Amino acid sequence: MGALHGAERMPVLRFVSVADLIPHEQADQVRTEPLVQRLRTEGVLKNPPVVAPIPGEPRYVVLDGANRVEAARRLGLPHLVVQVVDYEDPRLVVEAWTHVVSGEDPKAFFDAVRGIEGITLEPSERLHARAELARRQALAYLSCPRGEIYLVRAEGDLYRRTALLNLLVDAYKSRFRFYRTATDQLEQILPYYDQVIAVVVFPRYEPAEIIELARNGARLPAGITRHIIPYRALRVFIPLEIMAAPLSLEEKNAWLADWFRRKLAAREIRVYEESVVVFDE
Repeated sequence: MGALHGAERMPVLRFVSVADLIPHEQADQVRTEPLVQRLRTEGVLKNPPVVAPIPGEPRYVVLDGANRVEAARRLGLPHLVVQVVDYEDPRLVVEAWTHVVSGEDPKAFFDAVRGIEGITLEPSERLHARAELARRQALAYLSCPRGEIYLVRAEGDLYRRTALLNLLVDAYKSRFRFYRTATDQLEQILPYYDQVIAVVVFPRYEPAEIIELARNGARLPAGITRHIIPYRALRVFIPLEIMAAPLSLEEKNAWLADWFRRKLAAREIRVYEESVVVFDE
């Protein structure tokens, strides 16, 4: 835990219009409805979504928190507290999650993937697959427990390939269990997951691609991009009644600025410099 060393370590929190928040990925419907119920029950927003301004527009692209934004829409909230970040900040890193797909029927999984029109599977080996993915010559690749590697090939522009990527994830997300992880190394994955069929490895998207997709209404699948945010704001516990109140954005942001000053004065803001592992209660 570190002390407060300056404004550059303070997150920028702001009330914005929910209508101006544009997700770059699909909301996870399985997670959204329980989140709506929890927000109703608890009456507070615990962790604000992270957003970046869209250049030349009053809108923001949601980097992390698509489910919270969707829950706010379902609750009819006009405004939401978000953490605004600079997408060009060199400390902000965009990586990609991998999906660990597990189940009892590997054949059904591969039949579902091969059945997607516009996608083909091609046997490969790991180094070549990584290189093809980095060059965007592959949509993704599959790494299997017995060592088989398959390139997922697809043609088309960014939007066509994004649509096919959604179809790929749709092919397994409702029929098989899947988990997010940050590695494609099977020796690190297999001890922790049962009945692994394949690890689906995705490309890393550039911020400019993410903004272009979002501003034009396209969405990546949920759980693909992994944004590592410097000085992420957590456990803010902003009351939903403030977000729902019939006040202007200016009035709500004045309330938020006063709330922040009181938190600082009471020494209730802690900055952690080291990496932190949190086990949800």
